[in-house]
Formats: sequence, C-alpha cells, structure tokens
Amino acid sequence: MRLRSLESRVVTLFISLLLSLQLAGYFFIDRSIDDNARAQIESSLAFNEKIFLHLLEQNAQHLIEGATLLSKDYAFRQAIGTNDTQTMVSALLNHGERIKADLTMVVGLDGKIIVASSDTLAHGFQKSVYDLIKSATEKGSASSTDIVDGKPYQMVMVPVNAPVTISWVAMAIPIDRRLVNDMRELSAMQISIFTSKNNGPWMPNVSTLDEQEEYKLAALLPSAITKSTFIRDLNLNDDHYSERILPLAKNEKSATVAVLQLSINQAVAPYKKLQRNLLFLTILGGIIASIFSAITARRITNPVRQLAETARRLGTGDYKTTIDIKQNDEIGDLANSFSHMRDAIALREKEISRLAYWDNLTTLPNRALFTDMVDEAISVAKSRGNSCFVLMMDLDRFKHVNDVMGHRFGDVLLQQVALRLSAELGAGNSRPARLGGDEFAILLPATNVDQAQQLANRILLTLEQPISIEDQTVDISAGIGIAGYPDHANDTATLLSHAEVAMYAAKLAKNGAVLYSQTIDKSSQQSLSLLTEMRTALEQNHFQLYVQPKVSVISNEVVAVEALVRWFHPEKGMIFPDQFIPFAEQTGFIRQLTRWVMNAAAACCQQWQNAGINIKISVNISTRDLLDQELPEKFAEILQKNQVLPECFCLEITESAIMDDPVRAHLTLDKLHAMGMELSIDDFGTGYSSLAYLKRLPVDELKIDKSFVLKMEQDIDNTKIVKSTIDLGHNMGLRVVAEGIENAEVLALLKELGCDQAQGYFISKPMPAGNMPAWLERWKSNQTA
Repeated sequence: MRLRSLESRVVTLFISLLLSLQLAGYFFIDRSIDDNARAQIESSLAFNEKIFLHLLEQNAQHLIEGATLLSKDYAFRQAIGTNDTQTMVSALLNHGERIKADLTMVVGLDGKIIVASSDTLAHGFQKSVYDLIKSATEKGSASSTDIVDGKPYQMVMVPVNAPVTISWVAMAIPIDRRLVNDMRELSAMQISIFTSKNNGPWMPNVSTLDEQEEYKLAALLPSAITKSTFIRDLNLNDDHYSERILPLAKNEKSATVAVLQLSINQAVAPYKKLQRNLLFLTILGGIIASIFSAITARRITNPVRQLAETARRLGTGDYKTTIDIKQNDEIGDLANSFSHMRDAIALREKEISRLAYWDNLTTLPNRALFTDMVDEAISVAKSRGNSCFVLMMDLDRFKHVNDVMGHRFGDVLLQQVALRLSAELGAGNSRPARLGGDEFAILLPATNVDQAQQLANRILLTLEQPISIEDQTVDISAGIGIAGYPDHANDTATLLSHAEVAMYAAKLAKNGAVLYSQTIDKSSQQSLSLLTEMRTALEQNHFQLYVQPKVSVISNEVVAVEALVRWFHPEKGMIFPDQFIPFAEQTGFIRQLTRWVMNAAAACCQQWQNAGINIKISVNISTRDLLDQELPEKFAEILQKNQVLPECFCLEITESAIMDDPVRAHLTLDKLHAMGMELSIDDFGTGYSSLAYLKRLPVDELKIDKSFVLKMEQDIDNTKIVKSTIDLGHNMGLRVVAEGIENAEVLALLKELGCDQAQGYFISKPMPAGNMPAWLERWKSNQTA
C-alpha cells in the first residue's frame, strides 16, 4: 500500500480519528483522575483534622474525668485539708498510674504547686497552671496543650471542693506515639508531630513515617505556622502527598505542630490500573481498526483505480474503452457518470474541433485553421520551388453599420460577404477565411504576384455591388493587403503580418489593394516609435503648456487665453502639434494628452489667481475625448485637486467631433455644461453639422475658423461669411470669437462687424504659460500709453 495512495489515506484517516479520540479520552481521564483524587484528599484531610482534634479533646475529657474522680476522693480531700503531703503524693501516684498520666499534682488556690508526682516535670508546667486556673474558675474545669522539655503535653485542671474550693488537681499526659497510632488506625493517613525550639528547624517527635521520610518532611515544612495550613502537592521519596499542618502548642521557646498526610499515588492507584486497561484496549482497538480500515479502503479504492485507468485512456483519446464496474452504491453511480462523460466528451471534442478551426458565423476557416493552411502552402512552395500569396481584407465603415443597424444586421452582412468571396473564388484550391471581426483572408497557393493582384481587383469589383438585407441596401468597400512567399516573407507569422500591414496601408490610402513593401512597414514602425516616444514624453514631462491670448474687440482687454501644447524632444528639439496631434487622435493617445493639458492649465489658473490674474482658459477637446462618458468626472477631479472653479474654463469642440457620434457627444457636453464650464464650437464653418442640431447644444461661443479670417480685408466673400457667422452667433445668443488675426486692418474690420473677441499673431504668438503675467503687464501698459 503506497504511502500517498487514497487507500493509505483512508486507513490513516480512520486510525488517526480513533487514536485521536482514544488519546484525548485517555488524557482527559488522567487529568480528571488526578483532579478528583486531589479534591477527595483535600476533603479527607479536612475531615481527618476534625477527627484528630476530636481525639485530642477525647483524651482531655478522659483526663478531666480521672482528675474529677481524684478530687472527690474523701481521703484525698482530708489529706489536702490536713496538709498530709505523704498521703497526697501516694494518691497522686496511684491515680496517675491508673489513668496513665505522666504527671499529677495538687495546686494551691494561689496557683503554686503544692505536691506533684514528679517535681522536675511539674516545674515546667508552672506557667500553664496559672492560665488553667483562670479558665477552670470560669468553666469548672479546663484543658490545654503545652510544651515541656521539647515535648507536647495535654494538661487538665479541676477544683477540689469541700464544699468550697480548697485546691486544684492537675494532670498531664504526653502527645506521643500512642495517640499517633490511634489516629493511623482510624484513617489511612500518615501523621507526624514536630517541635521547633527558639524558632529553629522543626524536629520530629513521633511519626508514622520512617525515619528518613520523617526528617525529610521536617526540612520541607514552613518556618512559621500560626494557623491550619493546606499544602496541595509535596514530593517525598518519589511519592506525592497532600497535607494539613495543625499548630498544637506554642510558647516563648517552642512550638509544636501536627502534620496530617495522604498519599496522592495511593489514592489514584486503583484508577491508574483502570487507565492502563483502557490504554491496552486502545492499542488492541487500533490494530483491529487498522485491519478493517485496510479492507474497507481496498474495496473503495479498487474501483477508483479502475476509473482512473479509464480516465487515462480517455485522456489519450480512447473513447471506446469499457467501464466494467457493477455496484449499487456511490461507486457504481460514479462509474455510470464516467460512462456518460466519455460519450459526452467524444461529442464535445468533435464540436470543439469544429469551433477551434471554423468560424461559427460564416462557416469559413478561422485564423487557427488559416494559419495551418498557410504553413502547409509554404511547405509545398518550398518543396516545389514556387510561390504562394495571401490576401488580407478589412471592410470599410463596418463599425458604422453595426452602430446604426445593430449587431444582428452586421452579422448578416458578414455572411453575405463570405458568400460573395466564396462565389468569386469558385470551387478551386482558393478558399476564404474569416480571421475575426470584419477581417477576411484568402490563401492563393502556387500563384504569382500578377494573379494575386488580379484576384484582389475582382474582389473589390464584386464588393462594389450593393448588398440588400431586410429592405436595406448597403454599399460596402474594403482595403486589401497582398503579401507573398518568398518575395515578402519566409514564414507564416511574418507573411500574415506583412499582409496586415499592407491592408492597413490600403485602408489609410483608400487605394483598394496594396502590395506589401518595406517602405510601408517602415512607416508603420515609425508610427509605433512615435507612440512610444509620446508616452515617454508624458512620463518625463517633455510636453510644455503654451497659451495664446484672446482680447475683447471693443475694449482691447485680455479676457481669455487658449491652452496649447508643445513637445520639446530631447534629441529632435521642438515638435509642433500638427506633427503629433493627428497621430495622437488616431491612436487614442489624445485622451491622455488632453488630461495632461487640462491638469497643467488648472495648475496655471491657480497660480494666476493667486497673483490676481483672473482670465478664462480655453482647452481643446477631441472626438475621442467626447466619446469618453467619464470625462466630466476626470475633469472634476482635476479641478478639485488644483482648487479652481469650472467657470474658469471654456472647452473648445470642433463640429466634426460632435457629429461623429451626436448622441454620446450631447450626453458628455450636457454633463460638462452642468458642471459650470463654458463650451465653444471651434473651427465653425468648416464642418457639415446641422444648425438645427447645433442650436440644441449647451454652447456659449462660436469660434470662426481662421481660413475665413485670414486676409478677409482683401476677400469680400470671406468678409460676408464672417459677418453672417457673427450675426448667426448673436442671434443664437452666443459669443463670437475670430482667430487668425494677423494685422490691424482685420482687427478693425471685425470691430465694425460686431465680433466679440479676437485671437491671432497680431495680438500675440503662443507663449509659454509662465511668460503670460509679464506679457499681460506689457499689454496693459501699451493700451494706456
């Protein structure tokens, strides 16, 4: 059984779960046994403490009864009354021996010992006698524990009445091994008596422990014990004990304590045996479970292995393999599912193969199949020493058809084009392919360049015939690029790339069909290089903001400036806008450039306002900018960043930019105007816009194209056009601006015609934005001079 196999994992899972549960139970039981044993021991020690104290009290009561019996003896009282010392001593000795007291004595009313069975021992009890007389006077009898010669004693005192108290009888017995053994018989605990002299170390008196344990325990006791103390865990010769320490007696020189102990090991021993049995059963259960798990896992994994082998055969394309698993369980269901999957995969692979190499819309070969066809054609051409050509075609204005008529109409148009191409090529070796979108390609094996160009021309003539779809007639045209092997490329990728370059050149030049040449490719590379350089210029701040002033025709006051962009290339020097703006619009880079100009103009506006210069800034907006529905939000972000108001800006839009997509342009302009920005129609008069549409736009200004303004003093027709435009703008409630002012005569003529503002080289050439404040001061000085 392999370690990483499913079978081994199933067995490992079962055994791991079993062992985890058993081990968790084992450790939980072990912890519970220990905690419960310690709790029971603590409770038992507290109970045994009461028993021990009760035993001491019982001994004291026994002494009191013996002393009371002696005090009531007539002869003894008579001896006390006659001060017969010999008779008193004899009675004390006899009675003390009868009750096993180490000391009996007669004490006078003044607390002094009159006679005693042992004068030496009696001397050590003198202080205790005084204390006991006080207590016995109140209670009738008294008992206490005292330490004499380093040993603890229990002592009692009772009065001798005749009938009034004439003296006291006191008796004392040691707390010795007899008491310890009695306590040991009553419970399973160990008990030890320790005495400390002059706050020194504890020394054992009597104990149920052996001598070594007794002295070790003495060394582990706390130095000062004033009350009953519980110690939870104390290690003594590899045995763990819980213990209670009871203070028995204490005087100026000595202290005595009793230590009650119960062994934790003995308490948990019966449970440990049960725990070992549980561990044994766990091991046995693990072995049995391993055997049954292995059997169960094998029953599960054998069919799975068969299904895995079937899956490997399916992966190699063998869809005829049989699945011989007959089980009425989940494995059987899985086998049936495999069988259905095998059939479904076979069908789906056929469909995928069709989709991978054939266009679903036109049923023509797609790019992948066409590439394979070109590979094969080149191989054949190499082996035979001839050539092959590729025609790549892209329809003109197809996007416009899609936008106006809808995508379904566009799909039908593509199908019709495919049919026309197939009909033109006939049933020969040539077959068209659809590479994507409105792009088609045709492979011409064993063909020369003249034949390729002739076919391209025939296709263009075929496409010139209008196509009728759903009562709509569509005129279409196309650009065709031609490239061949070995004239233009030696491999498929290069051949297709060169054909595509030629196709775009044909569309750009509107020249129908173009044969590939290195000149075309170099131009494409230059365009790509220009785009890269513009991106670098934007990142490295090579663009600069220029401005050209606008003045009021009536007052000659500077009322606005137009923001312009200049490119200072680190190697090529100044690059003028007409060299890169059209390309930026074509590639879409114009959006990034417009945002840069707007940001630079807003920053400049803020600086001028801080300097007290409040003039409006006009910024040009391209067609691609108008199609960006997020343009208002982008401008608002720039204005907020630079802390300037929208009213400080006028956006200039050409007529053609508006009319490329009027609906989207109108939406964008409405949002910009709602922000507070003014809008201007730039180059007015050169487009083909409808005045009925323009009057609905939220514009504030018309800007007459400079082609009508230049030399208008010499051309009466241009003057009429300018006057009509000024009148039209005023009638529509718009401000009119004329650009291209290059002399004083034109400026004077515009003033007569009622033009509002003027802009041109006569007023000022475009200048860096930083030079504007100084120029403005000079302009004001010249006007007041």
